[in-house]
Amino acid sequence: MSGQTVLQRDDVPLDLRLSEAELEATREHLVEFVREQVETAGADGAVMGLSGGIDSTTVSHLAVEALGAENVHGLVMPSEVNDDENMSDAERVAELLGIDYDVVEIEPIAEQLFDQLPEAADDQMATGNVRVRLRGVTNYFVANADDRLVLGTGNRSEALTGYYTKYGDQAVDCNPIGNLYKQQVRQLADHIGVPTDLVMKTPSAGMWVGQTDEEELGLDYDTLDSILAVHIDGGLSTSATCETLDVTEDQVSAVRELYESSAHKRAMPPAPDALGL
Repeated sequence: MSGQTVLQRDDVPLDLRLSEAELEATREHLVEFVREQVETAGADGAVMGLSGGIDSTTVSHLAVEALGAENVHGLVMPSEVNDDENMSDAERVAELLGIDYDVVEIEPIAEQLFDQLPEAADDQMATGNVRVRLRGVTNYFVANADDRLVLGTGNRSEALTGYYTKYGDQAVDCNPIGNLYKQQVRQLADHIGVPTDLVMKTPSAGMWVGQTDEEELGLDYDTLDSILAVHIDGGLSTSATCETLDVTEDQVSAVRELYESSAHKRAMPPAPDALGL
């Protein structure tokens, strides 16, 4: 069943969806990108975390098409905050694609650190970030041992708003869907055959119990994508953005703040200028 009917909405501020021809061209481009990244690095394949969400599922489909299932290794990395359904979805994706995968329990590793620094462990965001960073460490542990690249699963909406953990889920070798807004990732996922229930699944970073992306961001992804496309990427003023999209100044300001406050995540760590001695 195609999800195009499911994906069709009349209340999206700005329709960023791609045509069928654009979708197919995008698929081919991203598959070739993954293949070239692995070949250029002289690697033996790819490693990636499988969360059961739309982003990792889409990248896993592209990776299998680019490299063959035998050259893609999945890591399912649950912690106590993860929904069991998400983890079963992650394993379902691996089995559907014929990917070899390992299940690595993150929580016992995290608890060792929390026990050593109990005061820091009282901070929900800090502990959530530890879990995400441990997944990144695990990805690279396997990738280094097997001479593989780590494939990222971040999209453009996350990159522009800083909605990821520094040195965590963006500690990767490449980001195949990094230039697609979330709305477009959903559409591409449907185009390449991702099951509809996963295409429409509520996004969550799995940082703490009950956490969802849109609740934490304060906007639904369709509205966020529209503001990013028109105001951040497009350069339209706040007033023009509000008029064009029928959104509020507060919503535009919130997105602008996310973009500006996360600039450090999109840049190399700063160093002082050389003195030229």
